[in-house]
Amino acid sequence: MLAKCFGCAVYGVDAHLITIEVSVGQGAHFFMVGLPDSAIKESEQRVESALKYLGYKMPRQKVVVNLAPADLKKEGSAYDLPIALSLLKASDQLKTDDLEKYIIMGELALDGTLRPIKGVLPIAIEARKLGFKGFILPKENAKEAAIVNQLQVIQVEHINEAIDFLENRITIEPLVVDTRDIFEHTQSEYDVDFSQVQGQENMKRAMEVAAAGGHNIVMIGPPGAGKTMLAKRLSTILPPLTLHEALETTKIHSVAGKLTGVEGLVSVRPFRSPHHTISDVALVGGGGNPQPGEISLSHNGVLFLDELPEFKRTVLEVMRQPLEERRVTISRAKVSVDYPANFMLVASMNPCPCGYYNHPDKECVCGPGIVQKYLNKISGPLLDRIDIHIEVTPVGFDKISSDRKAESSAQIRNRVITARKMQTARFEKMTGIYANAMMPPQMVKEICTINESGKLLLKTAMNKLGLSARAYDRILKVSRTIADLAESENIKIEHLAEAIQYRSLDRESWAG
Repeated sequence: MLAKCFGCAVYGVDAHLITIEVSVGQGAHFFMVGLPDSAIKESEQRVESALKYLGYKMPRQKVVVNLAPADLKKEGSAYDLPIALSLLKASDQLKTDDLEKYIIMGELALDGTLRPIKGVLPIAIEARKLGFKGFILPKENAKEAAIVNQLQVIQVEHINEAIDFLENRITIEPLVVDTRDIFEHTQSEYDVDFSQVQGQENMKRAMEVAAAGGHNIVMIGPPGAGKTMLAKRLSTILPPLTLHEALETTKIHSVAGKLTGVEGLVSVRPFRSPHHTISDVALVGGGGNPQPGEISLSHNGVLFLDELPEFKRTVLEVMRQPLEERRVTISRAKVSVDYPANFMLVASMNPCPCGYYNHPDKECVCGPGIVQKYLNKISGPLLDRIDIHIEVTPVGFDKISSDRKAESSAQIRNRVITARKMQTARFEKMTGIYANAMMPPQMVKEICTINESGKLLLKTAMNKLGLSARAYDRILKVSRTIADLAESENIKIEHLAEAIQYRSLDRESWAG
């Protein structure tokens, strides 16, 4: 007898329909075909144990399980439940005509309990798109799937519940969540705030400018100056996620199995901070079955690289293309997947190996040429993609112990949102551009126009400070953002002057 049901395989951030066919007939042995990986082949033992534990019989005939399309590789343990139910149907132990109306996914424990799986949100989206009645899945994943409306989400904790539901012995009410209500109530929930930072007013301003224009930023300063503390608070002043961005971000975290929120929706901008020992595959994504890396997990949020020169050169270089294209393509022999990677890069670094070059109180003990050698670990092409370089100085005792209340993240975020609205209006006819940092060189010339006195100031700055040619476009972009924060239609002298000071590493005299 033949039975079939449906599941999904996730490639990239999209799901593809998989048909699970089970045939029970004359002969012996159990066959699993359709390019299954080891985890799927081992499902025979999990399914047999679960069925025997519940009093069902494992057919002692020839059993063929086919996962179609047969030329597409399938991975993971999420096919246990559909294989078990199809096996029961094919052996005439499950009496139902509803098996093909649902997408069914779940990993089985040996006693029939269901364990959570990855990639639930893309599967739910595909189930609704293909017109399935519902999605039967483990209870732990139900809230994530329920984000998708117009789809019955049937949450089960045990295979017995799925069997009883399909045979109409019990009724399981579909889980319904109000996605917009959850989103609106959690999109500003952060554990940190800029009001907790005493002093560092120039750094807060640089962070505000970076957030307003979507600019990448690198902070240079001695240990203990507050670089990491400031970086962790940057996502709190970025504009709140839109619902579309939240769903897009949630899909990536779902595929990677990183969802930990009880509501199943990523409603705040992600902040990722990988250690400097990370590999290039872990950063950009990859593996035999390509998985998203840190740059994709920080999509629509912030990627923080602490101690930038300590990262391996190859790891930093693989970021160059994603920084430019805001997506990463991972190609393998039989599959090629795209992951979005639209993130803000925030990096911090010591000015030298000992950390005290240019320190106001402590003396640097690094030898001649060591400072420049340390900075040369960061390549010019990567540095070229970072708009703002800012020096961080230590905070004195008077500011640390001050009772003066600092400005909150919400207050700064309101100014950032106003500046972003101006940019949205400016780029509304442009495809894929919505912030000043994304402007190509030709657009910079058209939009970031300056008067003669501004040109003279910029020329003088480039000559006197020894700024490189690559600093020219960056200064214009940043000055456009500063003008937006001031709600000014034109770039003024004071906007240019502030932008010029954000190019510390371009000064020829900076490292001696």
